[in-house]
Amino acid sequence: MSKLDELFERTRGEDRAALVGYLPAGFPDLKTSIAAIEAMVDGGVDLVEVGLPYSDPVMDGPVIQAAADRALAGGTRTTDVLDVVRASAATGAPTVVMTYWNPVERYGVDRFSGDLVAAGGAGLITPDLIPDEGQEWIDASNKHGLDRIFLVAPSSTDDRLAMTAEASSGFVYATSVMGVTGQREQSSSLAPTLVERLRNVTDKPVGVGLGVSNGSQAHEVAQYADAVIVGSALVRELQETDDLASGIEAVRRLAGELRQGVER
Repeated sequence: MSKLDELFERTRGEDRAALVGYLPAGFPDLKTSIAAIEAMVDGGVDLVEVGLPYSDPVMDGPVIQAAADRALAGGTRTTDVLDVVRASAATGAPTVVMTYWNPVERYGVDRFSGDLVAAGGAGLITPDLIPDEGQEWIDASNKHGLDRIFLVAPSSTDDRLAMTAEASSGFVYATSVMGVTGQREQSSSLAPTLVERLRNVTDKPVGVGLGVSNGSQAHEVAQYADAVIVGSALVRELQETDDLASGIEAVRRLAGELRQGVER
């Protein structure tokens, strides 16, 4: 049983959704990104997504793009991301890396997988890699005992949903809207239907992301998903202050609000 399997067994036993929080490594700097992740976990996040900054983040909205740009300008590299994973895993929260595929391929798929395991990481979320083209990653994840989280969208056909769910482990990542990441005034009406369609083809946990930014939205999504995924709203807490200590505290407070939402 993987770390993610254990997590979802626990949250299902508690009759609640898991709370997943995303923050990019190296934003606004390496030390602060680690402190913010620790605060996020302290606030109630169950599963951490560490973002690997990339120069061409096609799925990310302006908030995460700006954070990634700053992390890259500050010199954040793949080895630094692994250091952040190590610090995150030390909190006791299962930790996965959210990454576009090119950096992993350039680092070496098997080498990255081995180094991720050594850092305490639990798996990868790969937004631009589809199972049809991911055999090298599937082989490496099996070899190293890592979970692989593939994405589905409202536009995915039923056959595509079934194939992606079969290839995924840990959970299936359901993007609740068509478009890039970012906060929204209300959660997507497409998400419940997408999750229902997934339930027809798999019993694996389903996490819903893209757009959740407050406790009320987290509560709404938690009614039908196994995991509520929050990214841009947490990143924004660090972006909107020049006082890093206040930004870290704001991340902790928002994580607490989101956790209350999934537990209501």
